[in-house]
Amino acid sequence: MGYIDTAACRVIMGQQGPTAPVIYLIDSPEHPYDASILEQPRACTVATVPVHNWGEALTPWPAPGLYREEPDFGGKASDTLAELRNDVIPSLEAAAGLSPTTRAICGYSLAGLFSLYAFANYDAFAACGCLSGSVWYEGWVDYLRGIDRSYDGRFAFLSLGTKEKRGGRPIMRTVQDNMEACAQILQDRGCRACLQLTPGNHLQHVPERLEAGINALDGFLS
Repeated sequence: MGYIDTAACRVIMGQQGPTAPVIYLIDSPEHPYDASILEQPRACTVATVPVHNWGEALTPWPAPGLYREEPDFGGKASDTLAELRNDVIPSLEAAAGLSPTTRAICGYSLAGLFSLYAFANYDAFAACGCLSGSVWYEGWVDYLRGIDRSYDGRFAFLSLGTKEKRGGRPIMRTVQDNMEACAQILQDRGCRACLQLTPGNHLQHVPERLEAGINALDGFLS
């Protein structure tokens, strides 16, 4: 059994119809995104992809947990990406009658890190949204820098709260420097990367960051 709850995936059809680009939004079954944001009129189709066990499913390699009482990160992002690519996207698009011209991937927190990981490793995603992404993750910036490929013609929307660099754990306080480094790495490889800093910490203004990210992807893809 995989990490993606395929039965709970949801499709909000875009105004361009079945051929509209699709934004795949990595979601949580336990804490789903605000439906009112997802259902706003847009050119692109939005497909929510609920993923169980974020700390295992969305992290790129094993790493120590942030707190003593929490489990270590499992590092199964490659398995989750394979499940998304090979099973979920084809079956979801077939069931909904979609034939999109292109696709994007988007997520918040660890889902933002995973979205950037998927974008960096899978050319079929023309754009990504890394919203308050956990780019503080141990070894992430060096990993992204080490990927030898061009991102010409592609788009990345990165966002972060200005207070997130004051996170509780020392490693989390690297997040803004790391996000800025990610934007620069992508730009150096030909990507149109936009970094938006907004007020608040990681848990504040989540709906606003989500809305801004989806709208930025919709504007680029359409």
